[in-house]
Amino acid sequence: MYSGSNMRRPRDEGSAVAEFVMVAALLLFVATGVFQVGLALYVRNSLIAAASEGARYGARADSSPQAGAERTSQLISTGLSARFSRNITAAEHISNGVRVVQVVVRAPLPVIGPIGPSEALEVRGRAFSEHQVGVVP
Repeated sequence: MYSGSNMRRPRDEGSAVAEFVMVAALLLFVATGVFQVGLALYVRNSLIAAASEGARYGARADSSPQAGAERTSQLISTGLSARFSRNITAAEHISNGVRVVQVVVRAPLPVIGPIGPSEALEVRGRAFSEHQVGVVP
């Protein structure tokens, strides 16, 4: 209990500035995390779309799986960066009696901005080949 003019109350001056700094730092950390998750999902979805398009391109009758891998590399280099298109493989194989062209992209997963562990992200694109002659069901 405070009585008289000699007793002083605790002062709250300056606490608003300290609270603002702490809350702003927390909000900045959360916003950066949300942005990073969005970037990782964008890269993943772009790689999936490019791999699928490359598989469709390589599955055409007048094309080859290697042409599909080249098309995938072009799409990734144009849409993202050439460093995401360093490890692309394409092959034709038989799955359940059907020839399928599969394009596999191994790329870095962006963890801190665009920087991340290499080949941590693997996506695949598949398409039915137009060369179905001689396939045994």
